[in-house]
Amino acid sequence: MAGAVRPGAELLAFERFRDSSEARLAYGYGPRSLRELREREFGRLAGTVYLDHVGATLFPQSQLTSFTDDLLQNIYGNPHSQNISSKLTYDTVEQVRYRVLAHFHTSPDDYSVIFTSGSTAALKLVAEAFPWVPRGPQSSGSWFCYLTDSHTSVVGMREVTTAMNVTSIPVKPEDMRLAETQGAAACDPDSQPPHLFCYPAQSNFSGTRYPLCWIERIKSGGMCPVNVPGKWFVLLDAASYVSTSPLDLSAHQADFVSISFYKIFGFPTGLGALLVNNRVAPLLRKTYFGGGTATVYLVGEDFYVPRQSVTERFEDGTISFLDVIALKHGFDALERLTGGMENIKQHTFTLVRYTYAALSSLQYPNGAPVVRIYSDSEFSSPEVQGPIINFNVLDDQGNIIGYSQVDKMASLYNIQVRTGCFCNTGACQRHLGISNEMVKKHFQAGHVCGDNVDIIDGQPTGSVRISFGYMSTLEDAQAFLRFIIATRLHSSDGRPIPQTLTREAAAPSTQQKALNTPAVLGVRDLSPQEDTLTSSRVWDDLSTTVNVMGLCPPVCEVDESQQTPSEKVQGVLDGNSSPYIVTNLYLYPVKSCAAFEVTRWPLGNQGLLYDRSWMVVNHNGICLNQKQEPRLCLIQPFIDLQQRIMVLKAKGMEPMEVPLEENIEQTQICQSKVCADRVNTYDCGEEISRWLSVFFGRQCHLIRQSSGFQRNAKKKHRKGHSPETTATLSLVNEAQYLLLNRSSVLELRQQLNVSDENGKEELFALSDLISRFRANIVISGTGAFEEEKWDEISIDSLHFQVLGPCHRCQMICIDQQTGQRNQDVFQKLSESRKRKVVNPKVKIVATSFYKSKLLSMSKSSL
Repeated sequence: MAGAVRPGAELLAFERFRDSSEARLAYGYGPRSLRELREREFGRLAGTVYLDHVGATLFPQSQLTSFTDDLLQNIYGNPHSQNISSKLTYDTVEQVRYRVLAHFHTSPDDYSVIFTSGSTAALKLVAEAFPWVPRGPQSSGSWFCYLTDSHTSVVGMREVTTAMNVTSIPVKPEDMRLAETQGAAACDPDSQPPHLFCYPAQSNFSGTRYPLCWIERIKSGGMCPVNVPGKWFVLLDAASYVSTSPLDLSAHQADFVSISFYKIFGFPTGLGALLVNNRVAPLLRKTYFGGGTATVYLVGEDFYVPRQSVTERFEDGTISFLDVIALKHGFDALERLTGGMENIKQHTFTLVRYTYAALSSLQYPNGAPVVRIYSDSEFSSPEVQGPIINFNVLDDQGNIIGYSQVDKMASLYNIQVRTGCFCNTGACQRHLGISNEMVKKHFQAGHVCGDNVDIIDGQPTGSVRISFGYMSTLEDAQAFLRFIIATRLHSSDGRPIPQTLTREAAAPSTQQKALNTPAVLGVRDLSPQEDTLTSSRVWDDLSTTVNVMGLCPPVCEVDESQQTPSEKVQGVLDGNSSPYIVTNLYLYPVKSCAAFEVTRWPLGNQGLLYDRSWMVVNHNGICLNQKQEPRLCLIQPFIDLQQRIMVLKAKGMEPMEVPLEENIEQTQICQSKVCADRVNTYDCGEEISRWLSVFFGRQCHLIRQSSGFQRNAKKKHRKGHSPETTATLSLVNEAQYLLLNRSSVLELRQQLNVSDENGKEELFALSDLISRFRANIVISGTGAFEEEKWDEISIDSLHFQVLGPCHRCQMICIDQQTGQRNQDVFQKLSESRKRKVVNPKVKIVATSFYKSKLLSMSKSSL
């Protein structure tokens, strides 16, 4: 981004950082060129900065190629059969088991590998099979203890133990550290009943690495999580840790270890394992048997004998044997590309320590930090810290900027991060200072795990996490740091970001607010013009009435010919340029494609007739939008109601006609999703599919919502203002109509002022900004953002309810004429609103069905 760097925003030089560091810092993999590795194995990352490796790392191309070749050259049958292909599968799977154990520096003499569907399934298996002793009159029974900095899948084990009448106790990290340093009451390792302690080798929230020496100390009785009589066993959740570090089970012999292979290799997904110490394997109890796990059983009698080995006893059904075979190619690729896990450990730590040093040093001109990092270490060594940085971005007053806003801004820079609480509520609460009561309050306010509700009553509900993988580079780290600098410490022209107009400046006066009787404003008589529904930019012969309920500033007619440009802008911002009038009407027949502007248009039961009735999907049936494919805006739809056709046009392409009528006989029903809702659609045919595929250079289809399918709007209306009827939706995200206020756009426009090299001020064209917000109804005649206070709107005899602001915002960065991105629009909107980013438009729904009615516009004086 152009512009001068503010003080405290300089990017830390990597070589200077390495020279000043006392720790061993290794970058890359010796003579192997990391850049060449990226280009050859991860070419799909070109232009993208991927920083969610703890969530899922990425597989190299050679791993997939090698695995595919293996499948094409061999026949792998069900390993439970006895034929040649089945024997090949069984032997290959057993060889992979050995490879897994060798990777963790152990052997079949000490550990067994039980393949599961993931680390979560491995943890669940232990919860169900551990030899728990229930509480009784004479005994407190077994105890299940888990570190509060544990993944959801660990905490969920307590549901199993509770059902078995077993006590579950969370243990804080500080209590364990205190017991480690000051000593703890010794436990008798030979007494009964059995207890289980589970902790993560690495926190998936902060990257903190907990001591592996806890394993032996707890097992030997030298350190007890809870001072109760009995023998302690240790379950190590290693899923996060082993993704970038070696784990030596010969030195740290946990009783159970859960892992997930896609965290290590990226592929295959849906495959994990439970490593079981053979000394404790006979203690595990089997409560279910499936295909392959029974030596013999009877159908008519309760007679069942399990397999002898722990592996055969607990792998119910046929394992995912092709995915297991894929692991062999994952191990091969990892060793060939990096030289082993120790090299990965050093490489990723160097990147995270550099990024931590640079990020923590960033300051605003007033000395305030740009980020708040949540960590239990100073990133001093890879023994105490993994390649994870968890943080929240702050403004110059120390207020937290919501993680959803940071995530959306990062995506505009092609940077992929993770946000939320990362399935680790305990660590999230501890680091962010969220009490149990606050969690419940946030839930009552509508916040659930995984949503975008990032700030409630000024309190953050989560944070931002970046994490590095073995193929991450210095360029990735620096691109992320430049993004933070560009969005927090730069303005687009190198000057301090200008202060925004206050809402008070745009609000009605006291005298205006005193008016409390609804009024009909903006009625104008227009001379009849061409009577057609298909033409665009033809003034309608009907008058337009806009009746705003509960907000009625007086009409103030202004002679614009006598005003300077600045006076015009200020007049609009004050809401005094004209009565309330509809200035533009748009519909978007194909979701995310260009607008079709009209002057009047019939209404259907889902909004403007044919608005968002079609959408473009990829080869998997996934809806494409401009955030993924900006060139969608270059496809221009035109609807001719008389000829009953829609015509699609795009530069370099012949026009393509699509019929408006649904051909029931040729309809091929398919299903897709819009805004997490399932929708029934049908494919519009091969001809339009070929047209779209040529334009985008990849396979695409045009699908249309089935006429017989009804999708209802989610009831997010304001409290106390329920719709009279349930609103049905087309392929829109949340509401039938989107309304935009020109004054709100003009306020934003002032924040986008830039100066050229001669100091001449230039503005975004108003029409350009309006097109970016993709509204259906554009109005004028009121102050900026006043529309957000409205409850109801009447246009002529049509009545609508306001549901609230629209929160979709990333697409506003895309120029609807060129498909080019400009991140400044998003950033300035955030700064101008002084709160979570929303579009300056509101969602509305019809409060009754206006079949055959027309929505019309009046000519604007703006």
